[in-house]
Amino acid sequence: MKLARPSFASLSILRLTIAAIAFLLTVWTQWLPSANVTLANEWLRDRFIVARASSAPENRIAIVDIDDASQSADGKWPWPRTQVARLLENILGPYGARGVALDIIFSETADHDGDLRLARLAQHMPLVMAQALDYDGSHQVALRVGQLAGGKPAAADGAARGIMLANGYVANHAGLAQVAAHAGNIGFIPDRDGVLRRLPMQSRFGGRLYPTLSLALFECCAAGPPIRPAASLRAGAGQTGQTARSPLPPARSESGRNESGNNELGGNELGGNEMSGNAGLARLAYGRQWLAYRVLAAEDILHQRLPPQALKGKLVIVGSSSLSLSDRVPTPLDKSISGFMVHAAALSSLLDTREGKTPSPWPGQWLACLFALGVTLLATYTFPRLSAVANAGLLVGASALWVGAAYLIAPHDAEFSTTGPLLSNLFLLVVAVPFAWQLSQRQSRHLLGALHQYVAREVVEELLRSDIADPLTPGLRTVTTLIADMEGYTGQVESLPVEEAARLTRDFLDCLTGPVLAAHGTLDKYTGDGLVAFWGAPLPNPEHADLALDAAFAILERVREFSAARKASGMPHVRVRIGIESGVAMAGDFGSSFRSIYTAVGDSVNTASRLQEAARELQHDIVIGDGTARRAKRHRLTLLGKKILRGKEKPTILYTLSATIDAGREADIEANLEATLEATLEATLEATLAASGETILAADRDASHQAPVRPAMTRAELSDEHFNATSAIDAPLDTAS
Repeated sequence: MKLARPSFASLSILRLTIAAIAFLLTVWTQWLPSANVTLANEWLRDRFIVARASSAPENRIAIVDIDDASQSADGKWPWPRTQVARLLENILGPYGARGVALDIIFSETADHDGDLRLARLAQHMPLVMAQALDYDGSHQVALRVGQLAGGKPAAADGAARGIMLANGYVANHAGLAQVAAHAGNIGFIPDRDGVLRRLPMQSRFGGRLYPTLSLALFECCAAGPPIRPAASLRAGAGQTGQTARSPLPPARSESGRNESGNNELGGNELGGNEMSGNAGLARLAYGRQWLAYRVLAAEDILHQRLPPQALKGKLVIVGSSSLSLSDRVPTPLDKSISGFMVHAAALSSLLDTREGKTPSPWPGQWLACLFALGVTLLATYTFPRLSAVANAGLLVGASALWVGAAYLIAPHDAEFSTTGPLLSNLFLLVVAVPFAWQLSQRQSRHLLGALHQYVAREVVEELLRSDIADPLTPGLRTVTTLIADMEGYTGQVESLPVEEAARLTRDFLDCLTGPVLAAHGTLDKYTGDGLVAFWGAPLPNPEHADLALDAAFAILERVREFSAARKASGMPHVRVRIGIESGVAMAGDFGSSFRSIYTAVGDSVNTASRLQEAARELQHDIVIGDGTARRAKRHRLTLLGKKILRGKEKPTILYTLSATIDAGREADIEANLEATLEATLEATLEATLAASGETILAADRDASHQAPVRPAMTRAELSDEHFNATSAIDAPLDTAS
């Protein structure tokens, strides 16, 4: 019974639907990503950052670190304000730094002389004081520690893209804040996984805009044209990036604690606020490895142990890597690094942007979508045609190719999702590959059930690789049909026991079947003592005629060996008769809902049957029709003559394989052809002469009204003309057809 299967149209719709979903996944990740997709994208971008980070020294920036060694040499933190002021005076004075950013907050007053010296430096020197804005809106009482300094009036639409909204702050005490000419924000918000990848380049609080510490130092002290804050970190894909919900890290104060003794901003205990869109956070490029930055110990600057050229003309950031100050954050380059290093990386990107060293912008989102579209279209074409393993390999290769492309695109676009096409490929691998495999298995079961018994294994495998909707559907095909049976089968089996008759039949059919399948033929049916096979269906094959002749010659050899073995055992010999003809036939799965068979029907099939019958009279094992002779390219054929076959009105030209004829039989064939030709000429001459006589009598009666007629041809002349007209057909062929 035939299997009910989905129609070709429905399968096509399913394949296109799967491809469309795969493509839309990439579109979704580019413009509406989920949290998990975002984290996967950030993880891959982190790998790119690590691979791309340069080790070239950053000579424009220097970092002065109040590290544990400096605290051991000059006293534990907090240092007296006079000592901090002397450190800054040395940096700006004897060492000639271009500007300094102090990554420390003094929210409380201390010794008067020290505060006074710090205030004078903040008022008259290129010194940027630090203050931390709080972005967490979950506090019942907003943070208001110290007094904010600097800032510019914000426009009415200050909450637009590129501007962060702050809810509170921790700043320096009023004595410093009121006189500070420059101030920078050191507050930041890590991503959901805790990694710091972005900084709020500008923040809005109380109707004023406050720059981040690196931007404030750049605007204060870096020579060159001003830079737009919204684009300030576009160096290395530093466009404004996504925000993330995460707690605000603690700000640096002089003592690390506020007046009450608690952490000033609550550390990781604070909940982050959810911000919409991409507002306010700019992606950091992290274009250099940490070893590329020159870090100097504060004690060496404090006691002027280094040469003046160590800081001359540089932008300097002063901070502390001491674990006691809890100023460490995870970044793509390191699981734990001092916070002032992040500001150094941001400042380095700003300087690169000013110098035109940043990559030009690319449309990464559109490139990702185009790549995903190409892969899905390719998969739609290959999945029905390749094996599941090959399709999986194709997707793995496409994924590797995309990772390489994303590595190149990432510095040019901070917005696009590097994992979008990978998600599409994963969907195709999980859904489309099993779907195509299931369809292949279903088609395999159907084809194997229908063809395994009468089609060569190679043909079945090729059918499975093809994308033919239903190769068994009846249709017109150009085929070559081979029909073979045993001569004298009835007489042989009548005298044999049933078991021996069955063994003879089985062994003889094995001699016929093996060569047919070896030549990639389709076994139509067994006819008791013979078989019907054809080439050219269910798959077209331009060599169908030659393959059939190959099988015929192999059958003849097998039967001769089989017959010789029987004669050696004292049994009668067997002979095979084969008829072969080529032409158009209807090939397909014919039958009813109860039973069907794959067969071919048509005039060429009937002619092959008549040729097999003619082999009995001609005493040739293989008789070939004119259709096969005209299509065969690799075999030498010998003309046997013409014969009117049973059921035919016109003579059929007969051939046989030259390789099957010995020299003696060649002479017999020539003699038979001469006799046949002579008899044909005699009959033709008699008929022609009789017709000519009637023509002459009629011409005499009308001589007075007719033009002179051509004299009647002599028998010899007629014979010559007839021979010339027929010799091209009747002459024996001993050349390749």
